[in-house]
Amino acid sequence: MEFPAGLKYTKDHEWIKVDGNVATIGITEFAQRELGDIVYIDITSLGKEVGKDDVFGTVEAVKTVSDLFMPVAGTIDSVNPALDKQPELVNSDPYGEGWMVKATVNDPADLDGLLSAEDYQSLVGA
Repeated sequence: MEFPAGLKYTKDHEWIKVDGNVATIGITEFAQRELGDIVYIDITSLGKEVGKDDVFGTVEAVKTVSDLFMPVAGTIDSVNPALDKQPELVNSDPYGEGWMVKATVNDPADLDGLLSAEDYQSLVGA
């Protein structure tokens, strides 16, 4: 299982990569494995400001639906358009083509409370 070092992680299994004040957010390889085959991504917050730890959408797998939690406060600027036709990209490439949203970060200090790759790996016991 992969735990890319350049990312930060949440206890809710989202990852975030920040470049300047723009964050790319998705779910971890661990999360997509736990969910199983992903069939639909529903992001309802495009263009909206979302608080840290607030729900910004849902991911639907064959067996369950799970909320997506915002790792930092920010405004959702874009949603990965490829996921409309290929939600399975989250299964096959969760840290690359399977990203979910890009957001403008309100407060970079929100990143301080997130987990490193090593801390997240310890959390999931991998």
